[in-house]
Amino acid sequence: MNARIESDVIQSALSHPVTHQLSNSHLDALEEETIFILREVAASFERPTLLFSGGKDSLVMLKCAEKAFGAGRIPYPLLMIDTGHNFPEVTEFRDRRAKELGAELIVRSVEDSMARGTVRLSHPGESRNAHQSVTLLEAIEEFRFDALIGGARRDEEKARAKERIFSHRDSFGQWQPKAQRPELWTLFNTRLAPGEHFRVFPISNWTELDVWQYIDRENIELPSLYYAHQRPVVERKGLLVPVTELTPAKDGEEVVQREVRFRTVGDITCTCPVASSAASAADIVAETLSVTVSERGATRMDDKTSDASMEKRKRDGYF
Repeated sequence: MNARIESDVIQSALSHPVTHQLSNSHLDALEEETIFILREVAASFERPTLLFSGGKDSLVMLKCAEKAFGAGRIPYPLLMIDTGHNFPEVTEFRDRRAKELGAELIVRSVEDSMARGTVRLSHPGESRNAHQSVTLLEAIEEFRFDALIGGARRDEEKARAKERIFSHRDSFGQWQPKAQRPELWTLFNTRLAPGEHFRVFPISNWTELDVWQYIDRENIELPSLYYAHQRPVVERKGLLVPVTELTPAKDGEEVVQREVRFRTVGDITCTCPVASSAASAADIVAETLSVTVSERGATRMDDKTSDASMEKRKRDGYF
């Protein structure tokens, strides 16, 4: 081959957006699967709800739900279990987004469970995150929900990896990993006995990288905490702990101003940011390609102790 022609061919191959096309094809398949599952829930259950925290995973599900049913026509309400210690940027975004979609938003608070005496903290500074299970089960009983759609992914944490897409819960709201139903050939057994319900995870097969590629492709708006910003933090047990009224610095800790972002947003008392200068979804896609620690492993204080392990919490009715 003529050297000049060979060079032109190589340059054309390098500049051709093959990677982008492959990426889009992969995202299209994930989106199609998620839309199928969301429609299956609407067809199979009488009183489903979509768990909506205002976080990136629930916003990806919400985007897929818009595509599945049409803008303003999502056939189930949105449910948020609020610890009372959520980042205000996230709760404000949650309320605004639900209003823009014309969706019914149901909010139930751990603080209300505390007032009823169904949640009791061992001390005032205890994280309320694990206690969301009680408030969630109370909401299920109140509204008689038979399916709750959540944004959990299998790559998040080892207990998540055991989940079925249609994850059966018994009449006590508990997850029994050895009693889950097979899902061969994408066939879902949705039969329920009285008092039982399902947790459904339409983006189980997505990874953190898939989520950010989809956010970038679909131009999905997120709370500002997901992108780089300046914040006072302290280093504690290998994590960057945000310094707030709920999480003050301890004696001897040095408070430093760092450029950080949150990989996941949850209760302030157990969610940590990571050092980052990523200012856009595209920046985060590039950054995610090089990470070696899962987002929960890098950002969640409550996953560091066995007493609050994800598997134990899920057995107690957690998301």
